[in-house]
Amino acid sequence: MNKQSRIFVYGAGGHGKVVLDILLAGGANVAAVLDDNAAREGESIWGVPVLHAHAAAESLPAQGVTSGVIAIGDNHARVRVAAQLRLQGFNLIAAIHPRANVAPSAVVGEGTVVMAGAVINPDAVIGPNCIINSNATVEHDNRLGEGVHLSPGVQLGGCVTIDAMTHIGLGASVLPGLHIGANVVIGAGAVVLTDIPDNVTAVGVPAKFIK
Repeated sequence: MNKQSRIFVYGAGGHGKVVLDILLAGGANVAAVLDDNAAREGESIWGVPVLHAHAAAESLPAQGVTSGVIAIGDNHARVRVAAQLRLQGFNLIAAIHPRANVAPSAVVGEGTVVMAGAVINPDAVIGPNCIINSNATVEHDNRLGEGVHLSPGVQLGGCVTIDAMTHIGLGASVLPGLHIGANVVIGAGAVVLTDIPDNVTAVGVPAKFIK
């Protein structure tokens, strides 16, 4: 991240505060926080102004603000906004907390956010627009698709593959070498012992499908 470049955060909710904190902790120059709710216009978060996203998307480039980070927890909404911003000519950057531990050989995609205490180990590949939340562990040789969300405390064993848009709940664990499909929800505290197909929800220890 170029600390001299002015950037924006898209999303003024609780998750937006966490993302803003990451950027400020890393010394980023945050020009504004954008939000779809026009009623938030004129507020500020820690001195950073909140702007209505629609109007700001037209005005910010003229001010030299052409890059940002999306702070939306919902996977599908986050990826949808990312596509919209790219069409408008904006660049999305990865935001990595200085207290995260990311191996030099790991790859972190554009628009991905890595929270404090997270560990991303060697040769892991994180796709674009993911969330690696506080104290989550992404072990060696993991592969995460676009829009994956790992909640706080998630533990992935080595060589795990997780496909696009999947959400792994708070404190869940996935054994090494497993494959979790796309659009999956793994419940909080679950322990995944077998591969999980697309478009299901799995909960419990061991994790079992509920839909």
